[in-house]
This record gives sequence, structure tokens and C-alpha cells, in this order.
Amino acid sequence: MKSGKHPKALPYLFFTEMWERFGYYLMIGIFVLYLTDIDKGGFGMSRATAADIYGTFIAFVYLTPFIGGFLADQKIGYVRAVFIGGTMMGLGYIGLAIHELWSFYVSLALIIIGNGFFKPNISTLLGNLYSEEKYRKHKDDGFNIFYMGINIGAFICNFFAAYLRNTIGWGAAFIAAGIGMFLGLIVFAIGHKYYKHADVEKQHLDSNDGQLMSVFSKIFLPAILAGVVGWLIPGDIFGSDSTDGFIFASIPIIYYYASLYFKATAKEKEPIGALLAIFAVSIMFWAVFKQNGTALTTWAQYYTDRHVEGSSANALDAIKLVETAEFKKDSVALYDQEFRPVKDAAGKPMKGIDYPVYFKNVAPAQLPAEGSSWKLINTELFQSINPFFVVFLTPLLVLFFGYLRKRNAEPGTPGKIGWGLFISACSTLVMVIATYYCHNGAVKGSAGWLIGTYGVVTVGELFLSPMGLSLVSKLSPPRITALMMGGWMLAISIGNKLSGVLATMWDKYEVKANFFWVNFVLLMIAVVILLSMMKRLNRIFNQYSGG
Repeated sequence: MKSGKHPKALPYLFFTEMWERFGYYLMIGIFVLYLTDIDKGGFGMSRATAADIYGTFIAFVYLTPFIGGFLADQKIGYVRAVFIGGTMMGLGYIGLAIHELWSFYVSLALIIIGNGFFKPNISTLLGNLYSEEKYRKHKDDGFNIFYMGINIGAFICNFFAAYLRNTIGWGAAFIAAGIGMFLGLIVFAIGHKYYKHADVEKQHLDSNDGQLMSVFSKIFLPAILAGVVGWLIPGDIFGSDSTDGFIFASIPIIYYYASLYFKATAKEKEPIGALLAIFAVSIMFWAVFKQNGTALTTWAQYYTDRHVEGSSANALDAIKLVETAEFKKDSVALYDQEFRPVKDAAGKPMKGIDYPVYFKNVAPAQLPAEGSSWKLINTELFQSINPFFVVFLTPLLVLFFGYLRKRNAEPGTPGKIGWGLFISACSTLVMVIATYYCHNGAVKGSAGWLIGTYGVVTVGELFLSPMGLSLVSKLSPPRITALMMGGWMLAISIGNKLSGVLATMWDKYEVKANFFWVNFVLLMIAVVILLSMMKRLNRIFNQYSGG
């Protein structure tokens, strides 16, 4: 970062976000594994149930920024919101260490609400810093660097998760997530002097009580009531009570964002409309991308060859990054075809003449002797592939865009988002090929398939995700910047929920390639829609953001 190109606050916000994402992605990396595990202290839920809970959780994590962004804009300010949100998240992660369902759901609620305060407002602070004229043209680069901090945290966290759950247990891993969050808040406090001027002015905050109560009564309360109605309606309209509740709760909030457009002044209408269009098409990206915690984790756990031996196994075992799978036919839990534990009439796991699920699609000639064990790379480590590529590729992408910028050939932010959608669609084709090559999962595949998929989708992610944050900060009317940042999070939320809905259908696809074909089609529909709007979006972007 050359002096003069970026604000002095950037390193502090970078490391704050790095540690915050360390905690979040550590928890996310083991979320489904913890819910489905039955032999090592997990809850033993079915894979479909775990995917539904996961999708609902990550959906609400990105729905609450609408509330947190609004409160920061109107009442409490961005800095205070970050401290409130970070504290709640840290306590929520630590609460997950208590292995009780009530504590589990209370902790998730703390994380969901805390993220609503934290996530939109640290991004808004960064955007405000780049609003100064001397930094404005480097805003995209600044958000790319900031995004790299997110992924450094996401990369290293899974190694801590694997080590801690292999040596101590699930609870220690969750506590580490909480510690990471509080380290981020310490860094944020140290750097406060560099960005306090980018916060909302106090006199502005003190004058918004009326608007605050109006929005709570017209939007938040209807959203809560609609969500309760959706949850309680008999039957599952959209597949599950949680999905019904989420969709119903989203309707008043979507209506509110639509009303911002229709009630906007002539000067604000076009940029708000452009942002809403980008929000809508980006939903498909998040629906596919966020399957790294569900469908791709399932592929890593059951369909990927994780077996290591010799010096590699010894080295990984020494640092506790491998788990042990014992091949013992007469003393293991029975699993059905969907890898769910078989239980008797009393609900207790049944034992029988069977062997652990990992060995079910290992070629008979390659099976170990009965009673022997294999060392397997921990499943959650595969989720470090994507953030590794982000950290590795971000500097290259910044240099690439800088090269194009000097030649006046750099695509606009809407164009970058379009490329991101298309490249992400190509990543699903890697998994289509993998399923055919692995005979529909009948044999285990190389880890190279996941590495290739994550590599391609990461390029798409870097074109789209940090550009979305940058676009919001460039086009949003100043009076509602954090609120529109919450709108970007709302789009992510809806996409996240859709990812969970799609993942619950994994076991219903007899031909697994069709699962990934569906993802490809969804992304290509988004590409076509965005291309149809590209000329107008570029005009609005150039007119209202200064290029």
C-alpha cells in the first residue's frame, strides 16, 4: 500500500475484519460437521436438517445488517455499532461451546444480531474514508485489500478448528472463534483515531428519533410478525418452517427497499435503482457460492479421497490435522444410503455388520484390514482452499486492474460483477465433470476437483464480492449509505437461504451431476439478466460515481 493511495485507517480495519472473519469462518467451517456428528460429541442430526439450519443461520446473519445499518445511520453511529456487534458475536461463539440445544440456538441468535451491527458498518466506515478526493480512484483496490483481510482470517481458522477439535473437542474450537472476535475489537479500538472522523456526526444522530420509530413500526415489526406467521402456517410451503418464516419475514424488508426507489428524488432514483438491480442478480451468486459449507463439504467428507499415509500422515498427525477412521465391521454405527445414522425404536444408534461411512465408496481391493485405521485429512481444511486463493490472487488482480486502468481499458464495476457471475458459473462445470469422472460418487475423487472448483469460483468471487461493497459506497446517497450496505447484505442473505434450500435436495438427486447443472443454469440466468441491463448500469455508474 503506497503512501497517499490509501487511508491510514486501512491496516486497522484490515486486521479487525481479519480476526472477525477468523471467528466466523472457524464456526462456519465446522457447523454442519458438528450438527451431523454422532460419534464424537456432535448433535447427530440428519444431513438435510443440518443443511436447513445452516442455510437459515447464514441467511439471518446477512439479513440483520439491514437493521444494524439503519440503526447506525440514524441513531448510534458506525463505530459504536461495530463494538456492540463484535461483543455479541464473541459471546455467541463462546456460548456454542455449551453442548445443549438451548445454548446452541441462543448463541446463534447472538451471532446473528451481532453480525447485523458489525458487518455493514465496518464496510461503511471504509467506504467513507475513500470518499475523500485523494483516495476516491483507489476505492476498488482498497476494498480488494480489505477483502483479502477477510480471507486471511478465513484461511487460518480451519487449521485451528481441526487442531482443537482433534485434541480437545468441539467446544475448544468454538471458544477460539470467540477469542478471535475479541482480538479484532482490540485492534479496532487501537486504530479508532484514524477513522473517528468517518463516523456519523452526533448532531445528525440526535435528530432521528421520529424516523427511527417510524421505520421500526412500518418495517421491522411487520417483518417479525410476518416471519412468525410463516413459521406457524401448517405444512411447509417452501420446504420447511424455517424457510417459510424467512421468506415471509423478508417480504416487508424487500418492500421497504423498493419504496426507497419509488419515493426517491429524481437525482437519487437512478443510482438507487442500479443498486437494487445489482442486488437482485447477485442473489444467484451467493446461492451457489455459499454451498461451500454444505454440498461441497459433503463432497469433501464422503466423496473425496482424504486418506494420507507415510511421512505425510505422520507430519499431519503430529500437528493434529488428521482424524482417524477405524475399519471395524462389528462395532460401528449403521448408516442409511443418505449417510444418516440408523436408530432403533428407542432412538438409539444401531450397531451391526457394517463399516464407517467413509469406506462405503472405497474400492474393495483398497480397503484396509479389519481393525486397522486410516488417517484422514480433516474435512474442514478443504474450506481453507477458497480463502487461500483469495489471498494469493487478490494482489495479482489488483495489479491486473491497475494495468488495465493505465490503458483506459478497465471494465466498470458493473462489468466486473458480470464477469464474476459468468466465471462462477464455470466453476460449477468443474463439479459436473467430477461427478461423471467419479461415477456419480461410486468411487472417491481426487482433492484436485475441489481445488479446481474453488480456484475458479474464487476468481468469480474477486470480480463480484468486493466490487459489490465498492459499488454501494460509490452510488449510495450519503444519507442512507449504511442502509444500502444493509441492502447488499440482504441480497447475500436471500442467496444464502437459497443455498441451504438447494443443499437440502442433495440426497434427492440420484444423478449428482444434475445438482451442479441446476447451479450452472441459475448463474447463467443471472448473467443474461445483467447483460441486458449493462449499458444502462454503466451509464449510471459513470454519471454518479465519477467512473
